[in-house]
This record gives sequence, C-alpha cells and structure tokens, in this order.
Amino acid sequence: MTVAARLDSITRRFGPVTALDKVDFELAPGEIHGLLGENGAGKTTLANILGGLLAPDAGRVEIGGQRVELRSARDARVLGVAMVHQHFSLVPRFTGFENVALFNGEAWTRRGMIAPGYRSQVEAHASELKLDAELDAPVAALGVGERQRVEILKALMSETRVLLLDEPTAVLAPQEVDGLFAVLREVAAAGTAIVLVAHKLDEVLAVADRVTVLRRGRHVLTEEAAGLSAGELAEAMVGRAVAAPSVSGVGSMGGGEGERGRPGGQTADGGGAQPSGEPDSTPVAILADVTIGAGEAPALSDVSMTVHRGEIFGIAGVDGNGQRALAAVLAGTLKPDTGAATLPDEVGWIPQDRGEEGLVKEFTITENVALALHEKPAYRRGPWLDWARIGETSAALVDELDVLARSPDTSAGTLSGGNQQKVVTGREFLRAGELLVAESPTRGLDVKATRAVRERIVQLARTGNRPPGVVLISADLDEVLELADRIAVMVRGRLIPVERDDHNAAAIGALMLSAGDGTP
Repeated sequence: MTVAARLDSITRRFGPVTALDKVDFELAPGEIHGLLGENGAGKTTLANILGGLLAPDAGRVEIGGQRVELRSARDARVLGVAMVHQHFSLVPRFTGFENVALFNGEAWTRRGMIAPGYRSQVEAHASELKLDAELDAPVAALGVGERQRVEILKALMSETRVLLLDEPTAVLAPQEVDGLFAVLREVAAAGTAIVLVAHKLDEVLAVADRVTVLRRGRHVLTEEAAGLSAGELAEAMVGRAVAAPSVSGVGSMGGGEGERGRPGGQTADGGGAQPSGEPDSTPVAILADVTIGAGEAPALSDVSMTVHRGEIFGIAGVDGNGQRALAAVLAGTLKPDTGAATLPDEVGWIPQDRGEEGLVKEFTITENVALALHEKPAYRRGPWLDWARIGETSAALVDELDVLARSPDTSAGTLSGGNQQKVVTGREFLRAGELLVAESPTRGLDVKATRAVRERIVQLARTGNRPPGVVLISADLDEVLELADRIAVMVRGRLIPVERDDHNAAAIGALMLSAGDGTP
C-alpha cells in the first residue's frame, strides 16, 4: 500500500510519564483516519510529532516513503504536513485572503508584495474543493464555521500530503458539522490524507475510512471504520465495555428528533443519569436587561433570565455569540454595563479557558482543589486549612473522574488538556453551593469522562434539600438536549428561548445559525 506517512515504534516521554510507548501509525493517501483515545492516551502527542511540534525520543518518522527528522512545524510544512488546531491561529483584523497569503510563502514576491494571480489561485482551489471560505471580510467578523474553512484553505494552498485536524467539530453547530465533513471528503478525494483527532465516536464513524485507538500511550486497534460500532470503539479506548454518552445524529438534520434526552432519561444508547428530584420554583440567580458593551454589536444585549433551584438551564449557540460574557456575568466576575444581576454567594464556574481561568498550573492538583474549599468550615481548623482532609477530597476527585496523574501532588501544568479539564470540573462541583455555571464542561473529554461529568451535573441538580441551579453553556447541542430542563440559544448577544416542541437538533441548530430576530 502506498503510504502518505508512517510512524514506526514511536516513544515519547515527558519526565517520568511515557506518553507514547512504541506506537505504530500508518496513513494512506486520500483516506480520512480517525485517531481516538481517552484523555492522556497520547493522541495529541502523536499528532504533534507528525506535525513537527515534538520530536520522538525513539522510533522513526516517514513521509512519502522517506525517513525524515522534523525539528519544527516549518520542517513538516515543507514536506507537505499541515495542522489545523482546535484554537485557530488566524489574525483577526486580517481578511480571510490575507490570512491565507500570510501563511503561504509562494504568495509573495521578493519585494514583499502578493504575487499577481495568487488571488485567482486561492479562489480556484476553494472552488475545486467546494470549500466556501469567506475571503474579503475581516476574520474577526466571521462565524466559527467560516473561520474554520479559512484555516483549512490556508493549510491546503501549498501542496499538502497530510492534513491534521484537532477536534474540528468542537465549536460547530450541527449543520456546520455536516458541511465540514463534506469538505473533508472532497479534500481526501483530491489525494490528501487526513488525520481526525476526535472524541465523538459517532462523528468519527460517520466520516472516517479507518480508525486507530490509543490507550495509555499504546496502540490497541487499527481497523476499517465500516466494521466498527461506537460501543466497540469505546471499549477499545477504555479497556472495558462502556456506554457512549450520546448519539448526535450526524448527517440527519432534516427531521425533528422529538423531546430528546430529558435529564436522567434514556439516551439513544440506553444510558443516562438517574435524577431523584425535580426543579422547584425558587430562583437562585436573576439577570434583568443585562447589556455588556455598546454600539452595533454588544457582547450581551438586554439579556434577562431566571435560574431556579434544581434546574439545568441549557444555553446553546455557536461560539462567539456572547456566551463567554454571559458566563462571566453569572459567575460574578463581570459587572453589567446596564441592567442588574442578582447572584448567590456560592457560585461554581467551569470556564471555557481552563488554562488561563481555570487552573494555577504551577499548583498541584490538591492545591488547585483547595481554591474551591478554603472558605468551607469543614475544610478548616480554626484559621488554618485542613490539608489532610483537602488531600482526601482531592484524591477522591482524581479517582472518580479518572484523572491520569501519578498522585494528587502532581503539578496541574504537567497534565494533558483533558485531564486538566477533569480537575477544573470536579473542583467546581465542590464549590457550587447555589449555582453552577458550566461552560463546555466536557470539551476535550473522552467518552468515559464525558459520561461521568454529565451524570454528576444531573446528580448535583437533583439531590439534596437545597440543590443548586445549573447553567450549562455549550456548543455541543447533544449535551444540551440530553441534560437541560429549559433551553435558550445565544445569537449575536441576545438570549432566545426555545419552545418545548422545538427541543430537537434540527430546530435548535437552525436557530444557532440564524440572524437572531427573536427576543428574550
């Protein structure tokens, strides 16, 4: 078989942690190859080695049948390997075309001018791949799906043998996922090999030709996707049978799905958390006509909402429509420019940016957990912290959410992104007294951790005499549909409630992409 890229017996260590242990990976021209595994399994490390961002400690890398040594992403790019990261690397004030040209050296003359005819080349390539990328508007004015198409076009304008995509559907509306997959099929049909790093098993099965699974740094499976089920993939990832968290219905956006996944009800795979109570009418947080920013595009525009004790209020929307400002207001870290926010004293907040807002990376896991417990009487001895009890709670959190770490004394900065997310999520469950604000709490988590977090959210809102209210803000529409009692959509800074009869992926997905004419 002709090989676009091959990794032979790759080993990579980070201090005492072996991220990859003699892993083999082979990629054929024109195939879409799904790369799966639990958090910390080594997926991102493997992709970064192929993309030139990391060097292996042992093993060999081949591209196009030739052994190579990649010292940088530039080396990989010269050899035809491009990577599109989950967090885009576009210059916001540049147009789409300017971003494409900036990345590609052949776009420029020796005098530093864009080469004549380069614009026509970009347009022709976009047309050939059926890649509808906006080229003339500043990237800052584009939606997430449009930015992603610019990123892909930017990566493909040079001769690209291998395209690496890291969680490309994490911030897309359902209709945009279908559009992305159509683009990937066109790209693959033109001969480019694609590596799709992902956690959503049903999406991988919908688009991939082959699938490779890593577990704890070792290769455990490579098979044709057509012969696999989501359950088999989940079992390969975890090492035992485990139910997938939900089924997204990728590729079937035309019909309604009815009232899907009520909290604690059966999901499509027969799983689901089991609540023991129902929401009551006691308000725990109230926003009244809250506006953030001014001018034609405020971050929030006259947002009003009431969160009740024991309910899960789901907020859907494509990233960049005001969700971050809404979360910050609810968490009490951002004051409204106009309007009023009535909030409880004890608010747990799982922020979208775990690295900058969620963790102190220099602290250990236990020290990060202490940030949520230091004011609780049960974790103090007079003026002093009860570090023994905090350590016990931290160890229990590590065990419950299966954080891949040597011990709770491990520095948070040494954990993989998914394991960092587990620490932040578990800690904020402990902090939430009256209200939990959860921004994309399962983004970057594997199938087992996703199920554990979703079950904990339902359990938190349904147990005890005074359960908190939960505001779940997520671009993952399946997550919102599975968990939420009520649903609203953020569109261009406005909060639009969704009627019960429209609690389905088709209706909400269309609203997520709408112009937002509704009112709160």
